[in-house]
This record gives sequence, C-alpha cells and structure tokens, in this order.
Amino acid sequence: MTFSSASQENQPRTTDRRADALMEEDVSWSTLDAERDGDQFDREERAALRRVAGLSTELEDVTEVEYRQLRLERVVLVGVWTSGTAADADNSLAELAALAETAGAMVLAGVTQRRDKPDAATYIGSGKAQELRDIVSENGADTVVCDGELSPGQLIHLEDVVKVKVVDRTALILDIFAQHAKSREGKAQVALAQMQYMMPRLRGWGQSLSRQMGGGGSGSSGGGMATRGPGETKIETDRRRIREKMAKLRREIAEMKTGRDVKRQERRRNKVPSVAIAGYTNAGKSSLLNRLTGAGVLVENALFATLDPTVRRAETPSGRQYTLADTVGFVRHLPHHLVEAFRSTMEEVGDSDLILHVVDGSHPAPEEQLAAVREVIRDVGAQSVPEIVVINKADAADPLVLQRLVRAERRSMVISAHSGAGIEELLARIDDELPRPAVELDLVVPYTSGALVSRAHTEGEVLAEEHTTEGTRLRARVHEELAAELRSA
Repeated sequence: MTFSSASQENQPRTTDRRADALMEEDVSWSTLDAERDGDQFDREERAALRRVAGLSTELEDVTEVEYRQLRLERVVLVGVWTSGTAADADNSLAELAALAETAGAMVLAGVTQRRDKPDAATYIGSGKAQELRDIVSENGADTVVCDGELSPGQLIHLEDVVKVKVVDRTALILDIFAQHAKSREGKAQVALAQMQYMMPRLRGWGQSLSRQMGGGGSGSSGGGMATRGPGETKIETDRRRIREKMAKLRREIAEMKTGRDVKRQERRRNKVPSVAIAGYTNAGKSSLLNRLTGAGVLVENALFATLDPTVRRAETPSGRQYTLADTVGFVRHLPHHLVEAFRSTMEEVGDSDLILHVVDGSHPAPEEQLAAVREVIRDVGAQSVPEIVVINKADAADPLVLQRLVRAERRSMVISAHSGAGIEELLARIDDELPRPAVELDLVVPYTSGALVSRAHTEGEVLAEEHTTEGTRLRARVHEELAAELRSA
C-alpha cells in the first residue's frame, strides 16, 4: 500500500474550487460542532473527526434510517489496484480526485493497494483498513472515497473501522449528476438512478428496526388492541415508499421520452440526417457544438458540466441541413444505474447517422477514454453507427500523442474547438460521411411549385440549379417520396 499525502504548500487543488456544492446552512453548521454533536463523543473525538455539517455518521445511537446526501469537505481517496501498471492506478486515482473536487471536496491524500481482487469484507482488508483509519485521523479527514462500487456490506464494515463516512465512486458520480442536472427530465433520471442505488443500502439502527404495531380490527377478534400481526419495520416501509417513487419516476421519464420520440420521428419524416457528439466528460463536446452551431451551451473546465442533451440544426459546406446532438459525458466505470436511467437520452446516439467521438488529446491516457466511451456506446446498441474520432485540444496536446492516436484510429481528425483549428476540415468530413439521398434527378420544376424546390434544398442535396423561362432547372439528389412529387409537378 502506498500513500501520497498532500501538504498545504504543494496542494494542487485549492479550497476555492470546492465550495459550489455546499449549502450555506451546511457551512454555518461547521462552527457549531459542540451544539450539534451533543454528548455523543468526548471533546477530543469531536475535534479529530470533524463531522461534515448536515451529515449523520454517528454509529452508536442513531434511531432513524439514514438518507445521506453527499456534502464532502476533507477526503482521503483509496483505490485497489488489481490490474494494469502503476501509472494506470495513479491515473484512475487522479480521475477520482477530480470527481471529488467536482462534488465539492478538498483531497488530502491518496492511497492505493495492490490486490488480486478487492476484499469482500472491507474492500482493502482489515489490516489496511486500520492503517487507513490512522491516515484519516492524521489528516483530519471526514470522508473516505473508494475508487470502485462497494457492496452494502463493504460500506458498513469499512465505515465501522475508519469511523468516518465512506463513499464509493458510484455514489460520488450520482451526487455530481444531481448537482448538475437542470432540466426536468435530467433531474428525474438522476433521482431514479439514486433511488436504485439507495435501495439495497438503506440502513437503520435502534428503533428503526423495531416492528410497527399490527393492523388488528376493531371487532371482537381484534381485541381492540391492534396487536394481531408484527407489521412492517420502518426500514421496510421506507423501501416500499422508494419503490413507489421509482415507479412514478419511470412513468414520468417514459412520458418525456414520448415527446422526444415525436420530434425524432418528425426529423426522420423530413429526412434530416442526424449527428451525435459523444465522448468522455470534459473532452470538449459542448465546445465543439458551440463552434459548429453557435449553440451557446455552457462550457466549463469541469467534469459533467453539462448533462442535459442539446439538439441544434446545422448546415454542411454544400448546404445540406442536419441536426447535431450533444450527449451526456461518459466516464470509466459509469454506474449501471445511470446508464439505465439515461438510456432514453442516450438513444440520440443510437438513432444518429454519424457519431463524432470526441477525445481529449491532452489527457494522460486518451486510449482509455476511447475504450470507456465505446463500452457505453455498445451498451446502448449504437456500435453499428459510423464513427469519426475527433481528437480535440490539439493546441494543448503533445504532438507525439496526437501522432500515436492518428495512427491507431484510421477514421480520426485532429482539431481544437478552442482555437478553431481543423473545424473546416471536420465540416467537410461530416458532409462526406452523412448518408446521401438515393435518387438523382435532372428536371424542370414549374415556378408554381417553388415549395418543392425549397424542400429539395432542405431535405436533399442540390447539385445544380438554373432559372429558365419554363421554371427552375434542378439537378439534385433527393429521397424517393420527394422525387415522386417533383416528377409529377
């Protein structure tokens, strides 16, 4: 096991980057530890653990089921290195640090351990868990973040040892999505994923595990005391309520999906080609969308800065119209709950005619980004859609890395959405790659049928146009339905 504590002098991530996710009332609580904790811990323990405001990690006298939202402050990262090189393990932990900062944390130390597989009880083993507790105590941390999805048992056992809150990678990503979702559908999708994750991890202590009184009747057989059956425990009641909320959210998402399907069918009816932008989070997808269409989508150097899909109309250099859809960013080990909840949104990728797969050329491991995104693309059934690998951030990337990527990816282009380098070549490539209408016509359209000429420009590809005394001479590629209308005009 190796440790890499960050001192105050060489700390690369400052506290001013972590405050956005914290509620004001949580911050105000931080100065009232003595009043909030009461007599549960002695003064020395309270000072050492420094509980995050608004969270409940008391392990002695908790009488309510704990619905714990993440409000991170000072965290220690821990990862289990099961395969690959030491550099791969470091990159994975560095990404976890970026995720933690995005959620509002200050990273104090990183810990990795080489094992064949994570320990079934405490993720890192009982002995290393004791060492981790010492590191947490030394750094004054209040949260441990694990680089993997932990089972309910692993969370409980590791938390019992380190005596602070334990969060896994999945809960961290879910919390970031909850902070950044803006649209009604995005919020519903995130809420559904959080409930799916929460269900097996509900915890209760004390009276939360006691039985509610049974529902005996008021007749003679009930005895008037309503003690016929043991009834539900409170945690069972909570699970039932969550299942009811999940069913309601699924219905709402299905209704919103219907609206998107109608719009997509309208585009298909008009034969408008579609292009989907997919890629790793923070690879520059929104920047590329803005560069290609002027969409004005939020651009920020942060993970999952934009979650809600954006569809904009664009035009190729030859005048062909198409739609460009920005999709949610992907990440390694994207939680299965999120993939399922966002499946309706990700269908934009599967229904597109072309995928622009954006990869960050300045990232330390761009090949891993490519593999992670392609795994999700396979999950949503879009592996058969043609793909152009767009290597972004060329102005900040190592030229040798760019050359390596271009050699490895035959269908690739190097651009910079920031400076605009390579954008013209990308637009020409999109024009070449988009499917072309099947029927080529050369005919004269009467001036009284000018609407058909306009549709030929919008829905097809006009190769030549000339105005004559009889009408508009048109040479164009169009789909079969429009070809039939043009012939009969």
